[in-house]
Amino acid sequence: MAKEAFTLTSPDGSTVELPIRNGTTGPDVIEIGNLFSEKGIFTYDPGFVSTGSCESAITYIDGSEGVLMYRGYPVEQLAAQSNFIEVAYLLLYGELPTADKLASFQTSITTHTMLNEGMLRFFTGFRYDAHPMAVVSAVVGSMSAYYHDTMDLTNPEARDVFTHRIIAKLPTIAAAAHKLTAGQPFIYPRNDLSYSKNLLRMLFAVPAEDYEIDEVAAEALDLLFILHADHEQNCSTSTVRMAGSSGANPYSAIAAGISALWGPAHGGANEAVLRMLKEIGNTKNIPKFVKRAKDKDDPFRLMGFGHRVYKNFDPRATIIRDMCHKVLDKMGRTNSPLFELALELEQVALNDEYFIEKNLYPNVDFYSGIIYRALNIPLSMFTVMFAIGRSVGWVAHWREMITDPHGRISRPRQLYTGPVQRDYVPVEQR
Repeated sequence: MAKEAFTLTSPDGSTVELPIRNGTTGPDVIEIGNLFSEKGIFTYDPGFVSTGSCESAITYIDGSEGVLMYRGYPVEQLAAQSNFIEVAYLLLYGELPTADKLASFQTSITTHTMLNEGMLRFFTGFRYDAHPMAVVSAVVGSMSAYYHDTMDLTNPEARDVFTHRIIAKLPTIAAAAHKLTAGQPFIYPRNDLSYSKNLLRMLFAVPAEDYEIDEVAAEALDLLFILHADHEQNCSTSTVRMAGSSGANPYSAIAAGISALWGPAHGGANEAVLRMLKEIGNTKNIPKFVKRAKDKDDPFRLMGFGHRVYKNFDPRATIIRDMCHKVLDKMGRTNSPLFELALELEQVALNDEYFIEKNLYPNVDFYSGIIYRALNIPLSMFTVMFAIGRSVGWVAHWREMITDPHGRISRPRQLYTGPVQRDYVPVEQR
């Protein structure tokens, strides 16, 4: 509840009281919902960088202190002691599960991994060289045509079925998109494998020989999914909330989030890291490219360094750095020129005064891209892997939004800068 208020004074001297609303932690907010009706004026905030678009109890970020918490639990604790399925339950339902609830949730996710067989034929309609993100977005959007029995958004059981289906089936869809590009047969999921192990098998197994799942690879994927599970009101999550606010079917809302994530300024950043490393080419070229990065007049930018929200450090990067080095050691990739280049660039960023002064530390995208590359995951699949982890956050926010009794359809306003009213002129008189 509001305890204080800001007083906004108009140029004509009139005033309006704007209530201050207090959360459990973090910055307070000024409520401006009645500003237009009372004063006939909008606020202007490009990119909504200073605007709270909703109430949420899911994720808290303090960018200045490098804090990231899921439902109040520091991500460092969850990464060290939990697993992705347990974290998924926490984000979706608000509390850590009991052993029985976790087992039931795990079973439900496991038994929902298969796709309707008609959906597999759907994949063959895409070109072989289609980007996997385009395929995944399209297939997820089509799920409402195959699973329309859970479209009653007022029914809690229907919402749960949708929740479990999308989280369970997205790895299967992602793997099928990869197999399409690779020209290989689709691999069906197995109910005896964990979430990450199942995904690895569907990605890389072939009918001609047995596939042995690497434990470190599975551990790395599980950690990445935890760290990517949610990140407050980012671009893709806000997109899911906005699309879902219209009452649209939830599969289309998630598909909208996938499309938003595809942008290189968002989920495509880890893919951009690998492209940058390939452009640098060799460790001896690092000084030249670092010099270019420091030059304000040079368009070149080092991808995977710094973060829009975290001003000191990204807590996820600290966690994933150790896993990155563990993966490289286990996979025997430390003698690869690409990884040698990445490790050398990491040391430059951690020790160069310019990077330190501007807080341009290696972020989660830098390390995740290196890990995916070490696991032989194709570059085009990097953002897809991000989407698998982030799907949990999207669904959690959709569930929160759809059950909010005060929820309204999203409808931002604008500062109009076009022509004022003018009269139509017949074409022969122009």
